Amino acid sequence: MRKVLLSFIAGILVCCTNNTTFIPEAPDYEDDTMWITEDGDPDGTGADIFYVVSTWEEDWQDADGRTSHYADVWSPKHRERMAIEMNKIAAYMSPGNRFYAPYYRHATIDAFMLLNEGSIRNRTRLAMADVCTAFDHFQAQRDKTRPLIIAGFSQGGLAVVELLKHIDDDTYSQLAAAYVLGYKVTPDDTLQTRHIKAAKGETDTGVTICYNTVKDIKYIQPVIAATCMGINPVNWRTDATPAILHDTITVTLSPDYHVLVVSGYSGSEYHPYKNFINVGDIHSCEPWLYSECLQKNINVRAAEWRKKQ
Repeated sequence: MRKVLLSFIAGILVCCTNNTTFIPEAPDYEDDTMWITEDGDPDGTGADIFYVVSTWEEDWQDADGRTSHYADVWSPKHRERMAIEMNKIAAYMSPGNRFYAPYYRHATIDAFMLLNEGSIRNRTRLAMADVCTAFDHFQAQRDKTRPLIIAGFSQGGLAVVELLKHIDDDTYSQLAAAYVLGYKVTPDDTLQTRHIKAAKGETDTGVTICYNTVKDIKYIQPVIAATCMGINPVNWRTDATPAILHDTITVTLSPDYHVLVVSGYSGSEYHPYKNFINVGDIHSCEPWLYSECLQKNINVRAAEWRKKQ
């Protein structure tokens, strides 16, 4: 799968490297500054977590007036913005685990605002190739007797899906769970790999956890959340049994649309963005609203993986 993914890069370079657009320099994952890491597992009993950050940049111009559709991993400003999310995620995922998050040339939000599946796939191929390269470096260095967790939010969730297609069967055997937060898994994705298996409960391993949050199913944003699988991260059910979060929020999975429908929570802290996200959907809440549930579940699935070894 990696060969298929990388075969498109030459075409991207041709169409994006001209006098008006450009591609930033590739990351060097041998360079420690290309990573945010946190070792919260001094006893060596936890998991290795590979986390992929979401989208933080809009299309931007360099000093020569050239437009880029990608984040620049060598730009202090771009790195600073990505690090906000990476560090906040590490704060709740790293306790008891070892956490690794690479900077990568993520596609700008403008790619997704095209609302065209083909255009999104074409624009994100470079970003996905960076993630696969980073993962291969991470995988080559880590202790493979430890359980593996892969997680990502939004564009990072797309990257998780692509990584599941990219990894070989031996790496898949090390997977405790993959978390696709705020992005979709499509039927076509599941046909491309045997490594995507929908989670059915709280403790199954080698599975994919996928969810998206809306106030009503009419607010589903298709390019992000038209998914073929979903699970409720509060009660870990795949039916419509409601769950209570933080005493006041009701979270119910729609079995027909595989999305979470919430009541008792406005999501008002996440402002609408150009009438694209946070407009009835609550896209920006995904890694944060359920953080306590995710923290506990990562540890549960990692422990279950160890029991099976």
